Amino acid sequence: MNNLLYFDAGLGMMIAQGAIAALAGFVLFYKKVNTIIKGWFGLRKAAKESSFESNYNKDSEIK
Repeated sequence: MNNLLYFDAGLGMMIAQGAIAALAGFVLFYKKVNTIIKGWFGLRKAAKESSFESNYNKDSEIK
């Protein structure tokens, strides 16, 4: 009966890894679902132009 109370380091790390993976999976799933729902209602923000793209466009205009 006392054997059920024993956790070795490997089992503890497996439980911790499973908990971290479940949390990360939930966060990614939530972000994906949230993006899809916002897309249905048209609430997405316009993508900002990055500094690399603006610099690239400036360089191509000069040539």
